[in-house]
Amino acid sequence: MSEAGSWSIPPLFENLVDDASLLMPREGMPSVADVVARYLDGRGAPYGRLTGQLVSPLSRLPEVVAEVAAAAPSRPVELSLLVDTGLGALPKALSMVLSRSSLVTPRTVEAPAPPDVDATWLERVAEFVPDDVLPVVEPRRPLQGDTQAWLDAVQRVAEHGCTPKLRCGGPRPSDIPSDDEVADFLEVAGAAGHGCVTSLGLRHAVRPADGAGAPPARRAHGILNLLVASARVKSSGDVRSALRSTDGSALAKEVGRLSTRAVKGVRAMLGRCAAGPTPVTAAELAGLGLL
Repeated sequence: MSEAGSWSIPPLFENLVDDASLLMPREGMPSVADVVARYLDGRGAPYGRLTGQLVSPLSRLPEVVAEVAAAAPSRPVELSLLVDTGLGALPKALSMVLSRSSLVTPRTVEAPAPPDVDATWLERVAEFVPDDVLPVVEPRRPLQGDTQAWLDAVQRVAEHGCTPKLRCGGPRPSDIPSDDEVADFLEVAGAAGHGCVTSLGLRHAVRPADGAGAPPARRAHGILNLLVASARVKSSGDVRSALRSTDGSALAKEVGRLSTRAVKGVRAMLGRCAAGPTPVTAAELAGLGLL
């Protein structure tokens, strides 16, 4: 099916799920050619409007652009550029992308924050990022110990006009944040009024009941859980129970009751959810009657 043949989907899910496959460890990562081909196929599928941006580390950007050029898509691929080689490499990367506007469009620049992230560093990020590109910053969550310094960093990021990012998975079990950590992150981002994005680890629409041996509070998170949790942040509801839920039908019913205004508020709160290596399938959401 051509990209023009994609069906319309509810605004809550439109362009929600980014493909972050290229952020996985190289030994388990599909080739750039496979990632680009799968992304374009997904974008042109019946539920293609669920597809968001393709996340590309700066170190893989030349390969990504070359593969997109070989595929010759009917419209540009929207990119999220991940700074993995230092901020100094960003101007050259942006120049490459902007000079190939028929193939790729930069929508987001994502950068990991230093441990002591402050206003000076955040202003430097803002200087590098064009006005029409969204700056996203990931304060690194501590794997153990007190999280208050991390939450303070999340607040500083939001207050300086950048969008904070939460990593929801990775190669280690500890890369999955606990329910309390996700709830605290959402509440801080919501209070700052600047929204947030999530990255990695979101392989399911709903949190799986079987956590593969992980403790209940540190099992993989679901995209629908995060959307309901974001709605409850906006309405001062019980955020943690939304994250814990494995009842897809109940979560779907709650989403179905959201007003048009509430849906806009949720997407302003949670702009994008990145998945990888296998993006969340639309079939899961369709099976719940949401698409």
